[in-house]
Amino acid sequence: MPPSSPAPAAQSAPLPATADLLVVGAGAAGLFAATWAGRTAAAAGRPLAIVAVDSARKLGAKILVAGGGRCNVTHDAVHEGDYAGGTPPAIRKVLRRFGVANTVQFFADLGVALKREETGKLFPVTDSARTILEALVTAARAAGVTIVHPARVTEIATAAGEFVTATTAGTIRSRSVILCTGGKSLPKSGSDGGGLLLATALGHTLTSPVVPALVPLVLPPEHWITALAGLTLPTELVLGSATGRRLWATTGSTLCTHVGLSGPAVLDISRHWLVARAADADVHLTLNWLPGKTAEAANRWLVAEQGRDALPTLRDRLPDRLARSLCEVAAAPPTGDLPRDARHRLVALATATPLPIVGDRGFAAAEATAGGVPLTEVRLETMESRICPGLAFAGEVLDVDGRIGGFNFQWAWASGFVAGAAAATRLTTA
Repeated sequence: MPPSSPAPAAQSAPLPATADLLVVGAGAAGLFAATWAGRTAAAAGRPLAIVAVDSARKLGAKILVAGGGRCNVTHDAVHEGDYAGGTPPAIRKVLRRFGVANTVQFFADLGVALKREETGKLFPVTDSARTILEALVTAARAAGVTIVHPARVTEIATAAGEFVTATTAGTIRSRSVILCTGGKSLPKSGSDGGGLLLATALGHTLTSPVVPALVPLVLPPEHWITALAGLTLPTELVLGSATGRRLWATTGSTLCTHVGLSGPAVLDISRHWLVARAADADVHLTLNWLPGKTAEAANRWLVAEQGRDALPTLRDRLPDRLARSLCEVAAAPPTGDLPRDARHRLVALATATPLPIVGDRGFAAAEATAGGVPLTEVRLETMESRICPGLAFAGEVLDVDGRIGGFNFQWAWASGFVAGAAAATRLTTA
Protein backbone atom coordinates (compact mmCIF):
# COMPACT_ATOMS: atom_id res chain seq x y z
CA MET A 1 0.00 0.00 0.00
CA PRO A 2 1.53 3.36 -0.97
CA PRO A 3 2.40 5.64 1.93
CA SER A 4 0.22 8.39 0.44
CA SER A 5 -3.00 6.34 0.54
CA PRO A 6 -5.62 7.15 3.20
CA ALA A 7 -4.87 5.55 6.52
CA PRO A 8 -7.48 2.89 7.36
CA ALA A 9 -6.55 3.46 11.02
CA ALA A 10 -8.56 6.69 10.90
CA GLN A 11 -11.82 4.72 10.78
CA SER A 12 -13.60 3.16 13.74
CA ALA A 13 -16.61 0.88 14.18
CA PRO A 14 -19.21 1.02 16.97
CA LEU A 15 -18.70 -1.38 19.86
CA PRO A 16 -20.86 -4.49 19.50
CA ALA A 17 -22.60 -5.96 22.54
CA THR A 18 -20.99 -9.39 22.17
CA ALA A 19 -18.00 -11.10 20.58
CA ASP A 20 -16.28 -14.44 20.63
CA LEU A 21 -12.88 -12.84 21.21
CA LEU A 22 -12.03 -9.40 22.56
CA VAL A 23 -8.50 -8.11 22.02
CA VAL A 24 -7.68 -5.25 24.38
CA GLY A 25 -5.11 -2.99 22.74
CA ALA A 26 -4.78 -2.59 18.98
CA GLY A 27 -1.08 -1.88 18.72
CA ALA A 28 1.49 -4.19 17.16
CA ALA A 29 0.76 -7.23 19.34
CA GLY A 30 -2.99 -6.64 19.44
CA LEU A 31 -3.47 -6.23 15.69
CA PHE A 32 -1.29 -9.28 15.10
CA ALA A 33 -3.18 -11.41 17.63
CA ALA A 34 -6.54 -10.38 16.21
CA THR A 35 -5.42 -11.01 12.64
CA TRP A 36 -4.14 -14.50 13.35
CA ALA A 37 -7.22 -15.34 15.38
CA GLY A 38 -9.35 -14.38 12.39
CA ARG A 39 -7.19 -16.23 9.90
CA THR A 40 -7.06 -19.38 12.05
CA ALA A 41 -10.82 -19.42 12.55
CA ALA A 42 -11.45 -18.90 8.84
CA ALA A 43 -9.05 -21.74 7.98
CA ALA A 44 -11.05 -23.98 10.31
CA GLY A 45 -14.25 -23.01 8.51
CA ARG A 46 -15.70 -21.47 11.67
CA PRO A 47 -15.39 -17.67 11.52
CA LEU A 48 -15.44 -15.87 14.85
CA ALA A 49 -16.67 -12.48 15.93
CA ILE A 50 -13.43 -10.73 16.86
CA VAL A 51 -13.28 -7.22 18.28
CA ALA A 52 -10.14 -5.20 18.99
CA VAL A 53 -10.50 -2.10 21.16
CA ASP A 54 -7.94 0.61 21.76
CA SER A 55 -7.94 3.75 23.89
CA ALA A 56 -6.18 5.85 21.24
CA ARG A 57 -8.13 8.25 19.03
CA LYS A 58 -5.61 7.50 16.28
CA LEU A 59 -4.30 3.96 16.21
CA GLY A 60 -0.69 2.92 16.14
CA ALA A 61 1.06 5.83 17.84
CA LYS A 62 3.95 3.65 19.01
CA ILE A 63 4.29 2.05 15.60
CA LEU A 64 4.39 5.44 13.89
CA VAL A 65 7.20 6.81 16.08
CA ALA A 66 9.27 3.61 16.11
CA GLY A 67 12.65 3.74 14.42
CA GLY A 68 12.53 7.49 13.96
CA GLY A 69 9.24 7.21 12.09
CA ARG A 70 10.49 4.39 9.86
CA CYS A 71 9.48 1.44 12.10
CA ASN A 72 12.25 -1.07 12.79
CA VAL A 73 10.04 -4.10 12.10
CA THR A 74 12.50 -6.75 13.29
CA HIS A 75 16.17 -7.77 13.18
CA ASP A 76 17.75 -10.27 10.83
CA ALA A 77 19.04 -12.38 13.74
CA VAL A 78 16.83 -12.75 16.82
CA HIS A 79 17.72 -14.95 19.78
CA GLU A 80 16.46 -15.32 23.32
CA GLY A 81 19.69 -13.70 24.52
CA ASP A 82 18.50 -10.43 23.01
CA TYR A 83 15.83 -10.20 25.72
CA ALA A 84 15.55 -9.75 29.46
CA GLY A 85 12.79 -10.41 31.95
CA GLY A 86 11.55 -13.95 31.45
CA THR A 87 13.98 -16.85 31.32
CA PRO A 88 15.79 -17.53 28.01
CA PRO A 89 14.18 -20.98 27.51
CA ALA A 90 10.69 -19.51 28.00
CA ILE A 91 11.34 -16.65 25.60
CA ARG A 92 12.87 -19.01 23.04
CA LYS A 93 9.78 -21.22 23.16
CA VAL A 94 7.59 -18.34 22.00
CA LEU A 95 10.04 -16.80 19.51
CA ARG A 96 10.54 -20.04 17.60
CA ARG A 97 6.79 -20.22 16.88
CA PHE A 98 6.98 -17.17 14.64
CA GLY A 99 10.47 -16.21 13.53
CA VAL A 100 12.03 -13.47 11.46
CA ALA A 101 11.38 -15.33 8.19
CA ASN A 102 7.69 -15.54 9.10
CA THR A 103 7.62 -11.81 9.80
CA VAL A 104 9.24 -10.96 6.46
CA GLN A 105 6.80 -13.25 4.63
CA PHE A 106 3.78 -11.87 6.48
CA PHE A 107 4.50 -8.33 5.34
CA ALA A 108 5.56 -9.46 1.86
CA ASP A 109 2.17 -11.10 1.43
CA LEU A 110 0.64 -7.71 2.22
CA GLY A 111 2.79 -6.02 -0.41
CA VAL A 112 5.27 -4.57 2.09
CA ALA A 113 8.90 -5.34 1.29
CA LEU A 114 11.51 -5.02 4.03
CA LYS A 115 15.15 -4.02 3.65
CA ARG A 116 18.11 -4.96 5.81
CA GLU A 117 20.44 -2.22 6.98
CA GLU A 118 24.09 -2.70 7.93
CA THR A 119 23.16 -3.02 11.61
CA GLY A 120 20.88 -5.98 10.87
CA LYS A 121 17.73 -3.93 11.43
CA LEU A 122 14.86 -4.50 9.01
CA PHE A 123 12.76 -1.54 7.83
CA PRO A 124 10.08 -1.16 5.18
CA VAL A 125 11.59 -0.08 1.85
CA THR A 126 9.30 2.95 1.97
CA ASP A 127 11.11 4.16 5.12
CA SER A 128 7.65 4.97 6.47
CA ALA A 129 6.16 3.49 9.64
CA ARG A 130 2.72 4.30 8.24
CA THR A 131 3.27 1.58 5.64
CA ILE A 132 3.50 -0.96 8.46
CA LEU A 133 0.52 0.39 10.38
CA GLU A 134 -1.70 0.44 7.31
CA ALA A 135 -0.67 -3.11 6.43
CA LEU A 136 -1.51 -4.33 9.93
CA VAL A 137 -4.91 -2.62 9.99
CA THR A 138 -5.72 -3.88 6.49
CA ALA A 139 -4.76 -7.43 7.45
CA ALA A 140 -6.87 -7.31 10.62
CA ARG A 141 -9.94 -6.06 8.80
CA ALA A 142 -9.45 -8.61 6.02
CA ALA A 143 -9.45 -11.28 8.74
CA GLY A 144 -12.85 -10.05 9.92
CA VAL A 145 -11.70 -8.04 12.91
CA THR A 146 -13.85 -5.13 14.11
CA ILE A 147 -11.62 -2.31 15.35
CA VAL A 148 -13.09 0.13 17.88
CA HIS A 149 -11.35 3.28 19.09
CA PRO A 150 -11.19 5.31 21.21
CA ALA A 151 -12.55 2.82 23.73
CA ARG A 152 -10.62 2.63 26.97
CA VAL A 153 -11.23 -0.53 28.99
CA THR A 154 -12.03 0.35 32.58
CA GLU A 155 -12.88 -3.09 33.97
CA ILE A 156 -12.89 -6.74 33.00
CA ALA A 157 -14.99 -9.11 35.07
CA THR A 158 -15.84 -12.78 34.69
CA ALA A 159 -19.41 -14.01 34.93
CA ALA A 160 -21.00 -17.33 34.00
CA GLY A 161 -18.00 -18.48 32.01
CA GLU A 162 -17.61 -15.30 29.97
CA PHE A 163 -15.93 -11.93 30.23
CA VAL A 164 -17.84 -8.71 30.78
CA THR A 165 -15.68 -5.78 29.72
CA ALA A 166 -16.61 -2.19 30.49
CA THR A 167 -15.21 0.46 28.16
CA THR A 168 -15.73 4.15 27.60
CA ALA A 169 -17.64 3.15 24.45
CA GLY A 170 -19.97 0.73 26.25
CA THR A 171 -19.93 -2.83 27.60
CA ILE A 172 -19.10 -5.95 25.62
CA ARG A 173 -19.43 -9.61 26.55
CA SER A 174 -16.97 -12.11 25.09
CA ARG A 175 -15.98 -15.75 25.43
CA SER A 176 -12.28 -14.93 25.56
CA VAL A 177 -9.95 -11.93 26.04
CA ILE A 178 -6.37 -11.25 24.95
CA LEU A 179 -4.60 -8.43 26.80
CA CYS A 180 -2.24 -6.59 24.44
CA THR A 181 -2.20 -3.25 26.23
CA GLY A 182 1.54 -2.73 26.40
CA GLY A 183 3.38 -1.73 29.55
CA LYS A 184 3.90 1.86 30.67
CA SER A 185 6.21 3.29 28.01
CA LEU A 186 5.05 6.23 25.89
CA PRO A 187 1.84 6.66 27.93
CA LYS A 188 0.41 9.21 25.47
CA SER A 189 0.07 6.32 23.02
CA GLY A 190 -2.32 4.58 25.42
CA SER A 191 0.36 2.32 26.90
CA ASP A 192 0.02 3.87 30.35
CA GLY A 193 -0.02 0.86 32.66
CA GLY A 194 -3.78 0.38 32.58
CA GLY A 195 -3.38 -3.12 31.19
CA LEU A 196 -1.15 -4.11 34.08
CA LEU A 197 -3.93 -3.07 36.48
CA LEU A 198 -6.45 -5.11 34.49
CA ALA A 199 -4.16 -8.15 34.75
CA THR A 200 -3.81 -7.85 38.52
CA ALA A 201 -7.57 -7.40 38.91
CA LEU A 202 -7.98 -10.76 37.16
CA GLY A 203 -5.64 -12.47 39.65
CA HIS A 204 -2.21 -12.01 38.12
CA THR A 205 0.87 -10.61 39.80
CA LEU A 206 3.51 -8.28 38.39
CA THR A 207 7.25 -8.57 38.60
CA SER A 208 9.05 -6.02 40.72
CA PRO A 209 10.22 -3.52 39.80
CA VAL A 210 8.34 -2.31 36.74
CA VAL A 211 10.68 0.33 35.28
CA PRO A 212 11.43 2.07 31.98
CA ALA A 213 13.56 0.20 29.45
CA LEU A 214 15.44 1.63 26.48
CA VAL A 215 15.43 5.00 28.24
CA PRO A 216 18.01 7.84 28.36
CA LEU A 217 19.85 8.27 31.67
CA VAL A 218 20.30 11.48 33.64
CA LEU A 219 23.50 12.82 35.24
CA PRO A 220 23.77 15.50 37.94
CA PRO A 221 23.39 19.08 36.67
CA GLU A 222 26.69 20.57 35.52
CA HIS A 223 28.38 17.16 35.22
CA TRP A 224 31.26 17.51 32.77
CA ILE A 225 29.73 15.05 30.28
CA THR A 226 26.71 17.32 29.78
CA ALA A 227 29.05 19.94 28.29
CA LEU A 228 29.71 17.44 25.49
CA ALA A 229 26.04 17.50 24.37
CA GLY A 230 25.67 16.38 20.76
CA LEU A 231 28.79 14.20 20.77
CA THR A 232 28.21 10.66 19.50
CA LEU A 233 30.85 7.93 19.56
CA PRO A 234 31.29 4.20 20.24
CA THR A 235 31.73 3.28 23.92
CA GLU A 236 31.45 0.39 26.33
CA LEU A 237 29.25 0.65 29.42
CA VAL A 238 29.73 -1.70 32.36
CA LEU A 239 27.34 -2.33 35.23
CA GLY A 240 29.20 -3.55 38.30
CA SER A 241 28.43 -4.62 41.84
CA ALA A 242 29.86 -3.05 44.97
CA THR A 243 32.36 -5.91 45.10
CA GLY A 244 33.54 -5.22 41.56
CA ARG A 245 31.69 -8.07 39.90
CA ARG A 246 30.77 -7.35 36.29
CA LEU A 247 26.97 -7.68 36.07
CA TRP A 248 26.28 -6.49 32.54
CA ALA A 249 28.07 -4.74 29.69
CA THR A 250 27.06 -3.21 26.38
CA THR A 251 29.09 -1.83 23.50
CA GLY A 252 27.73 0.57 20.93
CA SER A 253 27.05 4.16 20.07
CA THR A 254 26.58 6.63 22.94
CA LEU A 255 25.15 10.13 22.66
CA CYS A 256 26.06 12.81 25.19
CA THR A 257 23.08 15.06 25.98
CA HIS A 258 22.55 18.27 27.94
CA VAL A 259 21.13 16.20 30.81
CA GLY A 260 23.07 12.95 30.57
CA LEU A 261 23.47 10.07 28.15
CA SER A 262 21.47 8.40 25.40
CA GLY A 263 22.18 6.35 22.28
CA PRO A 264 21.89 2.59 21.66
CA ALA A 265 24.49 1.43 24.23
CA VAL A 266 22.95 3.55 26.99
CA LEU A 267 19.39 2.55 26.09
CA ASP A 268 20.35 -1.13 26.11
CA ILE A 269 21.91 -1.02 29.56
CA SER A 270 19.31 1.30 31.12
CA ARG A 271 16.88 -1.44 32.17
CA HIS A 272 19.69 -3.46 33.73
CA TRP A 273 20.85 -0.42 35.68
CA LEU A 274 17.34 0.40 36.91
CA VAL A 275 16.46 -3.16 37.89
CA ALA A 276 19.81 -3.73 39.62
CA ARG A 277 19.62 -0.38 41.40
CA ALA A 278 16.20 -1.24 42.79
CA ALA A 279 17.69 -4.32 44.43
CA ASP A 280 21.09 -2.90 45.43
CA ALA A 281 21.82 0.81 45.82
CA ASP A 282 25.56 0.12 45.62
CA VAL A 283 25.70 -1.01 42.00
CA HIS A 284 27.62 1.34 39.74
CA LEU A 285 27.90 2.20 36.08
CA THR A 286 31.11 3.09 34.26
CA LEU A 287 31.86 4.17 30.71
CA ASN A 288 34.88 3.20 28.62
CA TRP A 289 35.53 5.85 25.95
CA LEU A 290 38.04 3.45 24.34
CA PRO A 291 35.94 0.31 23.76
CA GLY A 292 38.10 -2.75 23.34
CA LYS A 293 40.95 -1.29 25.38
CA THR A 294 41.50 -2.29 29.00
CA ALA A 295 43.12 0.10 31.43
CA GLU A 296 46.36 -1.87 31.06
CA ALA A 297 46.25 -1.64 27.27
CA ALA A 298 45.45 2.07 27.37
CA ASN A 299 48.35 2.65 29.75
CA ARG A 300 50.75 0.78 27.45
CA TRP A 301 49.48 2.87 24.54
CA LEU A 302 50.14 6.14 26.33
CA VAL A 303 53.58 4.94 27.47
CA ALA A 304 54.44 3.96 23.90
CA GLU A 305 53.42 7.47 22.80
CA GLN A 306 55.21 9.28 25.60
CA GLY A 307 57.26 11.22 23.10
CA ARG A 308 54.06 13.02 22.09
CA ASP A 309 51.76 15.25 24.13
CA ALA A 310 48.72 13.60 25.73
CA LEU A 311 46.14 15.68 23.89
CA PRO A 312 47.16 14.86 20.30
CA THR A 313 47.63 11.23 21.33
CA LEU A 314 44.06 11.07 22.64
CA ARG A 315 42.80 12.88 19.55
CA ASP A 316 44.07 9.97 17.44
CA ARG A 317 41.14 7.98 18.83
CA LEU A 318 38.72 10.47 20.36
CA PRO A 319 37.01 13.73 19.35
CA ASP A 320 38.86 16.90 20.34
CA ARG A 321 36.21 18.08 22.81
CA LEU A 322 36.28 14.79 24.66
CA ALA A 323 40.07 14.53 24.65
CA ARG A 324 40.36 18.01 26.18
CA SER A 325 37.70 17.22 28.81
CA LEU A 326 39.44 14.00 29.83
CA CYS A 327 42.72 15.84 30.34
CA GLU A 328 41.02 18.56 32.33
CA VAL A 329 38.95 16.27 34.58
CA ALA A 330 41.92 13.92 35.16
CA ALA A 331 44.18 16.91 35.91
CA ALA A 332 46.54 15.58 33.25
CA PRO A 333 48.66 18.08 31.31
CA PRO A 334 47.38 18.15 27.70
CA THR A 335 50.84 19.13 26.48
CA GLY A 336 54.29 18.67 27.83
CA ASP A 337 55.48 16.00 30.24
CA LEU A 338 52.81 13.55 31.46
CA PRO A 339 53.77 12.40 34.97
CA ARG A 340 53.05 8.82 35.90
CA ASP A 341 50.30 9.68 38.41
CA ALA A 342 48.59 11.94 35.88
CA ARG A 343 48.83 9.21 33.24
CA HIS A 344 47.19 6.72 35.59
CA ARG A 345 44.36 9.18 36.36
CA LEU A 346 43.85 9.78 32.66
CA VAL A 347 43.80 6.08 31.88
CA ALA A 348 41.32 5.38 34.67
CA LEU A 349 39.00 8.13 33.47
CA ALA A 350 39.25 7.20 29.79
CA THR A 351 38.50 3.51 30.38
CA ALA A 352 36.15 3.64 33.38
CA THR A 353 34.50 7.03 33.81
CA PRO A 354 32.19 6.69 36.82
CA LEU A 355 28.63 7.64 35.92
CA PRO A 356 26.77 9.03 38.96
CA ILE A 357 23.34 8.42 37.42
CA VAL A 358 20.64 10.34 39.28
CA GLY A 359 17.65 9.13 37.29
CA ASP A 360 16.18 8.46 33.88
CA ARG A 361 13.93 10.32 31.44
CA GLY A 362 10.93 8.26 32.58
CA PHE A 363 8.28 6.22 30.81
CA ALA A 364 7.38 9.19 28.59
CA ALA A 365 10.80 8.87 26.90
CA ALA A 366 11.19 5.08 27.22
CA GLU A 367 10.82 2.79 24.22
CA ALA A 368 9.82 -0.23 26.30
CA THR A 369 8.92 -1.46 29.78
CA ALA A 370 10.97 -3.78 31.96
CA GLY A 371 8.65 -5.94 34.05
CA GLY A 372 5.04 -7.02 33.75
CA VAL A 373 3.06 -10.24 33.97
CA PRO A 374 5.53 -13.09 34.68
CA LEU A 375 5.85 -15.75 32.00
CA THR A 376 5.49 -18.36 34.75
CA GLU A 377 1.82 -17.36 34.97
CA VAL A 378 1.25 -18.04 31.26
CA ARG A 379 1.03 -21.27 29.27
CA LEU A 380 3.67 -20.60 26.66
CA GLU A 381 2.13 -22.97 24.10
CA THR A 382 -0.96 -20.74 23.92
CA MET A 383 -0.10 -17.56 25.90
CA GLU A 384 -3.19 -18.36 27.97
CA SER A 385 -3.33 -17.46 31.64
CA ARG A 386 -2.71 -20.22 34.16
CA ILE A 387 -4.88 -18.28 36.59
CA CYS A 388 -7.87 -17.02 34.60
CA PRO A 389 -9.17 -19.45 31.93
CA GLY A 390 -9.99 -17.75 28.66
CA LEU A 391 -7.59 -14.88 29.27
CA ALA A 392 -4.36 -14.61 27.25
CA PHE A 393 -1.51 -12.11 26.84
CA ALA A 394 0.77 -10.83 24.11
CA GLY A 395 3.39 -8.14 23.74
CA GLU A 396 4.84 -5.72 26.24
CA VAL A 397 2.30 -6.39 29.00
CA LEU A 398 4.40 -9.50 29.69
CA ASP A 399 7.73 -9.48 31.52
CA VAL A 400 9.85 -9.53 28.36
CA ASP A 401 11.81 -6.63 26.90
CA GLY A 402 14.35 -6.70 24.12
CA ARG A 403 17.40 -4.64 23.31
CA ILE A 404 17.20 -1.89 20.72
CA GLY A 405 17.01 -2.98 17.09
CA GLY A 406 13.54 -4.38 16.33
CA PHE A 407 13.55 -7.08 18.99
CA ASN A 408 10.51 -5.80 20.86
CA PHE A 409 8.49 -5.80 17.65
CA GLN A 410 9.56 -9.40 16.97
CA TRP A 411 8.33 -10.33 20.45
CA ALA A 412 5.01 -8.63 19.63
CA TRP A 413 4.68 -10.57 16.37
CA ALA A 414 5.62 -13.93 17.93
CA SER A 415 3.55 -13.66 21.10
CA GLY A 416 0.64 -12.12 19.18
CA PHE A 417 0.68 -14.97 16.69
CA VAL A 418 0.70 -17.63 19.40
CA ALA A 419 -2.02 -15.93 21.47
CA GLY A 420 -4.31 -15.23 18.52
CA ALA A 421 -4.00 -18.59 16.79
CA ALA A 422 -4.40 -20.51 20.04
CA ALA A 423 -7.45 -18.49 21.11
CA ALA A 424 -9.14 -19.17 17.78
CA THR A 425 -8.36 -22.88 17.97
CA ARG A 426 -9.74 -23.02 21.49
CA LEU A 427 -12.92 -21.17 20.57
CA THR A 428 -13.61 -23.06 17.34
CA THR A 429 -13.17 -26.48 18.96
CA ALA A 430 -15.07 -25.74 22.19
